[in-house]
Amino acid sequence: MISYKAFRTALAFVGVTTAGGFAGGSAMAQGTAVDPASLAARFGALESVRQLSLSPSGDKIAYIAPRPQGGAVIMVVDLAGDGQPKAILAQRAGTQNLRWCAWPTETRLICSNYTVVGTGSDNVAMSRLIVLNADGSNPRQLTADGGSNTIGAVLGGGGDIVDWNVPGKPDSILLSRYYLPEVTIGSNAKREVNGFGVEEVDTRTLLRHNVERPAFEAVQYLSDGSGNVRVMGVQPRDPDGEQRGHLNYSYRAPGSREWHSLSRVRLDDTGMGEGFEPLAVDATKNVVYGVDSLNGFKALYSISLDGEGTRTLVLAKDGVDVDDVVQIGRDRRVVGATYAGERREYAFFDPELKSLGAGLSRALPGQPLVGFIGASADANKLLLLASSDVDPGTFYRFDKTTKALAPLLPVRNELSGIAMGQMRAITFPAADGTMIPGYLTLPPGSEGRNLPAIVMPHGGPASRDEWGFDWLVQYFAVRGYAVLQPNYRGSAGLGSEWYRQNGFQSWRTAIGDVDDAGRWLLKQGIAAPGKLAIVGWSYGGYAALQGAALDPDLYKAAVAVAPVTDLARLKNDVGQLGRDFIGSGPHISEGSPAQNAERIKIPVLLFHGDHDANVDIAQSRVMRDKLKAAGKDVTLVEFPGLDHQLFDASARTRVLADSDAFIRKALGL
Repeated sequence: MISYKAFRTALAFVGVTTAGGFAGGSAMAQGTAVDPASLAARFGALESVRQLSLSPSGDKIAYIAPRPQGGAVIMVVDLAGDGQPKAILAQRAGTQNLRWCAWPTETRLICSNYTVVGTGSDNVAMSRLIVLNADGSNPRQLTADGGSNTIGAVLGGGGDIVDWNVPGKPDSILLSRYYLPEVTIGSNAKREVNGFGVEEVDTRTLLRHNVERPAFEAVQYLSDGSGNVRVMGVQPRDPDGEQRGHLNYSYRAPGSREWHSLSRVRLDDTGMGEGFEPLAVDATKNVVYGVDSLNGFKALYSISLDGEGTRTLVLAKDGVDVDDVVQIGRDRRVVGATYAGERREYAFFDPELKSLGAGLSRALPGQPLVGFIGASADANKLLLLASSDVDPGTFYRFDKTTKALAPLLPVRNELSGIAMGQMRAITFPAADGTMIPGYLTLPPGSEGRNLPAIVMPHGGPASRDEWGFDWLVQYFAVRGYAVLQPNYRGSAGLGSEWYRQNGFQSWRTAIGDVDDAGRWLLKQGIAAPGKLAIVGWSYGGYAALQGAALDPDLYKAAVAVAPVTDLARLKNDVGQLGRDFIGSGPHISEGSPAQNAERIKIPVLLFHGDHDANVDIAQSRVMRDKLKAAGKDVTLVEFPGLDHQLFDASARTRVLADSDAFIRKALGL
């Protein structure tokens, strides 16, 4: 970040003035030496601010911070008052995690609590909403779980906020709910209602009533920001209850309760959707925004909800998918759209925000990624997050009336003073000549020659890497490694042709691209001969292991965190759509590193949480056992009580420190 004086000068140049925040970020010093143990602890620490939200007046913020002894705490700050953070609710260390908080009113907070229940292959992720006063008093569960007469239990998601704005009822919200059938003991009375519906809930009294009758096959509801459910998504099921590979969307005209057909989205066996996928409803324009394919890429369209179905192309970008809309305010007004090219870009439809976004990017040259993440009820006060590749980011509040920009809190205060490595977009040739995009991060001050190097494939596989701060990448860069993140074929966001049949069914292409990233590092002289390793998390861990099996002589070490290792086992753990995604055929055995362990020559280090609801820990255990049986060098570190993200500072610190030591030993450093 730039100095406060330079910060003020730059903002004054674009007509923005600064106001002192209660805790501004510190400038990033260059070249500060940090010992390895301390470095692993500082990068392994969880974000100082996990999530931050703005109250309806714009004068209060709430944020979630980690506790030194583990767990988390909800902090509230009155920016118009004393500006001092006050802890209102603490959560002990364990399997539960507070994920976000938001303000339904000026005096109440709604927070999402995530946990994993069950053991082994029975792990299930579950989230519940709680509501409490802004001083921490009167905490209560907002999510309805059903009563003693309910048949079954609600697992997974406990309901989503469908609308924060119910006109004339400032304390009320619309909340989706999964209804279960009920039976009354000792009588024949039975309620057959079953499925997702929507209810109106008073966040103060918790009185609730149904506004959208539950439908068994419903999976999504969208409102218009004015308390009206306008779009419903339904996913038909087969006789066995398995969801089928398409979704049917319906809409309502203003003031009507009658559903009309909107679109049909087909989900093929690669996981790609074909058809108009609704994202948001604009009540003023009476349109729904959504994405659909255009020349092989996702583009943003609007469709009128007046019965005419007028379809308008809003935004398309060559070579990348438009992946979301930008919304602000209590009514979630659509003000733009976003996509990721070499960097994440925002296209604003609102002229004022377009001008403001451009001005802020110029005013914050050290933090060019500026995102609007919240607003007051009248949208006059905006909550921003500004960051870069070498800066984890700072939260700001901007007052449109006074043009004052106040720094609030840094995202990762523990990393202040550490020089980071710059990330730059590159391309490299695959074996068939296709140019593969990626990001190369070099150690701070390095010229990029004869370095120890790491190929780091992303997870997903239906995901992609983007330009910006990455704690895992930066740790290794600061430790002296060159890190290359390839957006291999099979990555999302780059069009249907690039996605192919996803990274499992098209594993030879995806993993071939990953290995070609390593060969390019060696050929360019960035990686010193014999000094190349591969590190990945989730699908990235799968890619690390399968890459080592595909070319046993390319790498000298492999680190895999929470990896998939056996596709046949994975198919047994997922539903029909997941089984279709993975597919059938020779790739099940050929593309499973656990079934090809004898081909791996290099030492392997595995990490996995035993409460992982995404990838069963059995995947790492079977990989360890197969490698040991083949006489290979393998270590598995298990983290009791942790899920897929290893959301714990001590666990992440160990992952970093052990991985660094393991790779250095294997590379002879």
